[in-house]
Amino acid sequence: MTSELEEWLRERRGIAHRSDVLRAGYGVAALRGFVRDGRARVIRRAWVTLPDAAPDLVTAATAGGRISCLSLARRRGWWMPPDLDPHPHLHMVPGSGSARLPDGWPGRLHWTIPLSPPGRDLTATVEDALAHVAGCVPHDAALAVWESAVRVEGLAPEALRCIPWTSRAARELAGEVIGLSDSGLETLVVLPLRRWGVPVVQQARIAGRFVDLLIGERLVLQIDGFAHHSSSAQRTKDIAHDAELALRGYTVMRLSYAQIVHDWPAVERSIRRALAARLHLAS
Repeated sequence: MTSELEEWLRERRGIAHRSDVLRAGYGVAALRGFVRDGRARVIRRAWVTLPDAAPDLVTAATAGGRISCLSLARRRGWWMPPDLDPHPHLHMVPGSGSARLPDGWPGRLHWTIPLSPPGRDLTATVEDALAHVAGCVPHDAALAVWESAVRVEGLAPEALRCIPWTSRAARELAGEVIGLSDSGLETLVVLPLRRWGVPVVQQARIAGRFVDLLIGERLVLQIDGFAHHSSSAQRTKDIAHDAELALRGYTVMRLSYAQIVHDWPAVERSIRRALAARLHLAS
């Protein structure tokens, strides 16, 4: 029975609520013996955890909170700029007691009332995590994270706008997110262009394929992200499409992850030069 319990816990990343353990059919005696033998320990009288359980989940259980904000974003694969806070972020419910964390713990606690009733999960809801990102991250980077969350989680921007967000920052982001960015990089490029007053269309279909950004009528920006490792066949298709766009009178500029994240001023100068040369206008 104890080996079965260990396997059951491993299927849950090494940690589970005590009531779920009992509900799964493992008796109190078996659980106590499992802990007494040193094969697991109990945190806050509620969470049963193996010695090699996922550290972020153990920290959340120890604190009496839930993984949230940028920590949840990384866990769920949302894109974000590389310079954002790498430390853990936890959602704490006001009135739930003090967090039991060691002195000098480097993370951040978000003490907010949940947007929906919390369950026994050690991860915050997507909506609560987005609310924390809104209050924790500069606007442009936060919008990039929100756009990525919309794509990854399959969220409808209209549904996000119906949520009664408790902060102005979250309400503004909900009003801006459109869900068309293939990556956060795209968002970081679109925002300054819109502030320039330049007409920008995301995911425009031209010559049979979608392009990342169409500025004006004729300037195409294609963004090759950090994980862009095209196969030879895919790269050949990209080149052929670029050539077809050129033949149709479009100017194509390809931007890399490194350019956008680490050398944006140079990218901005190039785009401004293209606009000054009227490359975005039909002749």
